[in-house]
Amino acid sequence: MSLLAMKRTTRRSKEDKVFDLINIFLVAIMVILVVYPLYFIVIASISNPNMIYEGKVWFLPKEITFEGYQRIFNDSKIWLGYKNSIIYTFVGTIVNVSFTLMAAYALSRRDLYGRNLIMFLFLFTMFFSGGLIPTYLVVKDLGLLNTMWALILPKAVAVWNVIVARTYFQTSIPNELLEAAKMDGCSDAKFFWKIVVPLSKPIVAVMVLFYAVGHWNSYFDALIYLNNEDLYPLQLILRNILIQNEASTQMISDLDSLAAKQRVSELIKYGVIIVASIPLLILYPFVQKYFVKGVMIGGIKG
Repeated sequence: MSLLAMKRTTRRSKEDKVFDLINIFLVAIMVILVVYPLYFIVIASISNPNMIYEGKVWFLPKEITFEGYQRIFNDSKIWLGYKNSIIYTFVGTIVNVSFTLMAAYALSRRDLYGRNLIMFLFLFTMFFSGGLIPTYLVVKDLGLLNTMWALILPKAVAVWNVIVARTYFQTSIPNELLEAAKMDGCSDAKFFWKIVVPLSKPIVAVMVLFYAVGHWNSYFDALIYLNNEDLYPLQLILRNILIQNEASTQMISDLDSLAAKQRVSELIKYGVIIVASIPLLILYPFVQKYFVKGVMIGGIKG
């Protein structure tokens, strides 16, 4: 290697180091801005609320107490909300993923008559909708009020997810595979369930994650369509605690003074946020390995 080439290499390496340092600095700031609020909720959920009010809780919990979690886990409404959210998420995700994959695969087939018109109707709903009141009236006329289906069927298919899944099928499932299957007497339905779905694990994992997170975090639909508190999902109970400051009477019924109730209510607020986030934190590692691949392949426009 000549002296000139070595100088160029050295100069380029210094520039790369400066560039890397700037990137690390910016990424570190973004990580702090995202992670610290979450970390603060964790340490605040086990700290004395008086220490939080006085601004003494920054990096480590002060006067550690698990009273908030104890009262949360002893409250029947929290467990009922957990059960409802798990049912809504599980059933809703199955319905969503099944309908989305079937629609996406059908629209990816070039031999589907009128697929362009169908796709136009799908896209039309992304820009124009009937609005909240007409949607409520439809749900009411269908007899879905105060049922879990009011939270599932109106949003059974997300158009954007259909587009992503359709693109995945177009780019990842070759037509030759369908022709070979048909030569062996395979029907379209059997080809879809026996061949296409097993070969589409990345996009299936992405759809499961998208829909499951949406169902688990949803509270507005329950607020509109549900009047029976026994059907409330966990997020609606969490909303009532955080926004309306309505901690369950079962949680603080043994406290007499207003100050003590406010103190425990603060612990409960932080603790419920942590408790509500645990299922998604458990789910994500199982689909993470498919997530990037599914999104990248499904996002390619062919």
